[in-house]
Amino acid sequence: MILAAPIQAKTAAPAASNPAAEARLIELSTELRCLVCQNESLASSHAPLAEDLRREVRARIAAGNTNPQIISYLTERYGDFVTYRPPFKARTLLLWLLPPSLLILGLGFLLRRIRRRAAQPIAADPAALKALHDEFEGKLK
Repeated sequence: MILAAPIQAKTAAPAASNPAAEARLIELSTELRCLVCQNESLASSHAPLAEDLRREVRARIAAGNTNPQIISYLTERYGDFVTYRPPFKARTLLLWLLPPSLLILGLGFLLRRIRRRAAQPIAADPAALKALHDEFEGKLK
């Protein structure tokens, strides 16, 4: 007989008493980045820091702060990296302009290469042409 060990289940985090506040928490958590996981949203991260940040966001919602105020507070404290959509300013100019610039440069390089290939005449070997002509003529007769 196999003895079953007691199974311990994790309890879910208590939902806010106000469903609107909980909806705002979820909305904000999907817009904010976990600072430990980096490419994971605050909503999907299980890191202790993410839990602390969600608690901080929940407290600020309860205090009556608006979503922009909460995001502003977190960016002042942790930098622009905490948001998935960093603001367009001098410090993030490279972040916003580099991807489209690289895409345009890559497309320009590709078009230039295609045009050069199309413009080059194909040099035919006269001996190979004569051999093909002779072979073709021999099959027709």
